[in-house]
Amino acid sequence: MTLPTPTLMTERLRLRPFADADADDLFALHSNAYVLRYWDSPPWVDRASATRFLDRCQQMAREGSGARVVIERTADQAFVGWCSFNGWNPEFRSASLGYCLDEAAWGHGYATEAARALLRWAFETLDLNRVQSEADTRNVASARVLEKLGFVLEGTLREDCVVNGDVSDSWVYGLLRRDWTG
Repeated sequence: MTLPTPTLMTERLRLRPFADADADDLFALHSNAYVLRYWDSPPWVDRASATRFLDRCQQMAREGSGARVVIERTADQAFVGWCSFNGWNPEFRSASLGYCLDEAAWGHGYATEAARALLRWAFETLDLNRVQSEADTRNVASARVLEKLGFVLEGTLREDCVVNGDVSDSWVYGLLRRDWTG
């Protein structure tokens, strides 16, 4: 089953499918060690990583396992980052939310605005009942984004990944359809 990647508009942002032309912006984002300091994968060192990422975006859509979209500012079409649903399970009506934004975009509410639009699409289009997201316990800014969206902290995965050589914990957040306020 395929899952068409949406194009969504918000007050300040456009969320759209990835294109090959996004490879340079994507590489710049994922090669920034500071941006990825809480990720469980190292910064990219070769541009082929961007191509593999773009291929996985298309594969997710073909397999119907998720959707990943570019976040761009409508005012100047600047690449802000990306947002995604993955692990979509139609039987359980669940998926996981993820996002990664360029350092220059932090603190402007873009992550919340983009994720809210993608959540609205997913609850309405995919008939989800539950969305889950995880954040490194040191990533307080990401936790705030999730809480603004109505996610509830459900627990901590102790020492569940290694980030930059350090064993790290993750918070698990959940959002149920009945708690979604849009």
